Amino acid sequence: MLRFCMVTTFYPPYSFGGDAIFVEALSRGLAEQGHQVDVVHCLDSYRALAPATPETGPLPASPAGVRVHRLRSGFGVLSPLATQQTGRPWLKSAALRRLLDARRFDVIHFHNVSLVGGPAVLRYGSALKLYTIHEHWLLCPMHTLFRDNRELCTEKRCFSCSLRYRRPPQLWRYGRLLARCVEHVDTFLAPTEFTRRIHLASGLPLRIAVLESFHRPAAERSETLVPPGPFFLYAGRLERIKGVAALIAAFRAYRQAGLLIAGEGGEAGALRALAAGCDHVRFLGQVPRDRLAGLVSRATAVLVPSLGYEVFPLVVLEAFAQGTPVIARDRGSLAEIVQASGGGLLFGDGDGLVACLRRLQDDPALRQALGEAGRQAWQTRWTLEAHLRSYLSLIDRLGSSPGPETVAA
Repeated sequence: MLRFCMVTTFYPPYSFGGDAIFVEALSRGLAEQGHQVDVVHCLDSYRALAPATPETGPLPASPAGVRVHRLRSGFGVLSPLATQQTGRPWLKSAALRRLLDARRFDVIHFHNVSLVGGPAVLRYGSALKLYTIHEHWLLCPMHTLFRDNRELCTEKRCFSCSLRYRRPPQLWRYGRLLARCVEHVDTFLAPTEFTRRIHLASGLPLRIAVLESFHRPAAERSETLVPPGPFFLYAGRLERIKGVAALIAAFRAYRQAGLLIAGEGGEAGALRALAAGCDHVRFLGQVPRDRLAGLVSRATAVLVPSLGYEVFPLVVLEAFAQGTPVIARDRGSLAEIVQASGGGLLFGDGDGLVACLRRLQDDPALRQALGEAGRQAWQTRWTLEAHLRSYLSLIDRLGSSPGPETVAA
């Protein structure tokens, strides 16, 4: 039995996206195999970004073998702000030291640490240290490599870009703090080869292994409402980087099927206005994962039109697990995943997207073949069980050789 500590900013139910779902599923999976898992996350960070979210009664009990530490300070939003601005835990440092230095963990696994401790938390503790690259925070203060919220980042302009995103610039990124701190991590885990390559190209002293992601299906609710007739599905945040406007433009020209859009975000209002007059385009708002599974399984295809460099979007594996094809933009990790699975089609522009929609709807045999290829790839490569085998094997190999010296910040 091994003792693990997962360190992350967000953790369900105080969370927003796929990184928290990943950490929860990984922790549960390890606990089910008999390992002990502690999870450390920052409650102040969630409340700073979702201040209007009401408390909804008692929290669900953690599964046996998983212990959750929800860090908070008397300074509220100032705590994550201090970390964002300095790259150090500051108001959470005592709690993090107490947990990571005093406890005897075999593995400390960092995830999204942007607001719980910044790069300096990577120095804490003396266990074997891993870091999963869920997004591009190591390279980009906006986590996205999407400059000025308009285009792929090909040249660093972090100061002005931060201002355009209405975020305070991080002056610590112009010094050596990040480079010094990443040296304390034994291995960074990239979900795709593309993600590995762009991080190695940064010049940071990173030791990176490719460890593919996973999806553990949620039980489907029987009352999932499915519209009549064929439909394509988008599920994700409604932000400019996600490329949803391109879907609406395509469905203005393609009216042989419906488009369901599940999710919320800063671009929701603009996208609804853009879809005015398109009765076959429906906005569903936020859909719980157990209900989303029913929509995914019945969709003609799941659409992933992201303009930025996705790391490994969970919705792709959700589609594969249901035997549903994917239509994705031919870019970065998305192209790598679709090509490796054989479970979908790629497009480069609006005309290409419309062609993919028409091709899948008009060819049931192709749709079935792609869906089956995606399902087979998921069963072989991207289940939790497959991930745990590779994960524990990597830990065993790393544990047999000495890692870098680590000290507290």
